[in-house]
Amino acid sequence: MCICFSCKNILPRTSYSVDEFSKGSGVGRCNDCISGKRIENASVAEFDSGRYNISRNGVTSYFELGQPFSNGSYRWVALATYTSGPREGQSFVVKWFKARFVYEPHHYNLDIKAVHKALEIVNLFNNHKIINKTIRLNVPGVWIFTTASGLWAGRYVLCEPFIKNYQKFNSSTGWTDTSSTWGEVMQALSHFSYHITDGQFVLCDLQGGIYRHQAILSDPVILSQNIEYEVTDLGPRGITSFFSHHRCNAFCRLDWKMPAGTARIFDPAPGTALRGYIVPTRQSRPMDTPYYSPLRY
Repeated sequence: MCICFSCKNILPRTSYSVDEFSKGSGVGRCNDCISGKRIENASVAEFDSGRYNISRNGVTSYFELGQPFSNGSYRWVALATYTSGPREGQSFVVKWFKARFVYEPHHYNLDIKAVHKALEIVNLFNNHKIINKTIRLNVPGVWIFTTASGLWAGRYVLCEPFIKNYQKFNSSTGWTDTSSTWGEVMQALSHFSYHITDGQFVLCDLQGGIYRHQAILSDPVILSQNIEYEVTDLGPRGITSFFSHHRCNAFCRLDWKMPAGTARIFDPAPGTALRGYIVPTRQSRPMDTPYYSPLRY
């Protein structure tokens, strides 16, 4: 944790660039203060809801890389094992783009930026004590395959702790699973994100695992009014469409903001929607017509 020079909030390391964090507490400025996008009253002194690798290296097999266990909309996901730190011997996941291999770490900048914003929102949700449990968020690290990795040498990937009992709670197009209490909590978290950011952002595509005293999320999507995140950011049309499907529940508050108008632009589907790969519905459509390979950073 580090105190931001500008907003005086106590924030996790993920809220700072490497250079600003290295300046020390009370000297460095957080990413949102530098960009002018700090959420008002966004103190997160009580929580750092991030779940980190707490390690510098790990191993994964060529079999795992060649046979990924998860096939997302635009990423492959393979299993690996930590070889250092408090998580040594535990599993983590390796993620990379389907379309290409990455040889420069900056290609993941928008991914990390989205996680930073999501973590800020989750911290605020926990601070408001809307539920008596905690929501945490996996914070990925950008790691590189070493020279001992053969054809994978020099490729950058995202690495984060493994989540058990993985499930999806909502999507960026408004699909929801409210069959459980946690499902309703996640819909409230998405509504809360719009309210607390004054309508600028929506945290959605919520997925992860439920543990005894907490839920752990991974790979969230940020919808923004200025379309400033990765290809999963459907922009203001996505926000409008998302809230056309949202139904408030017992965890939402009556005073939380809602968009002035909503319209069903995208069909709700459980998968992660990519900008440019989705086809909008018609506005007039009736509502009832859904060996080892070492890693390090």
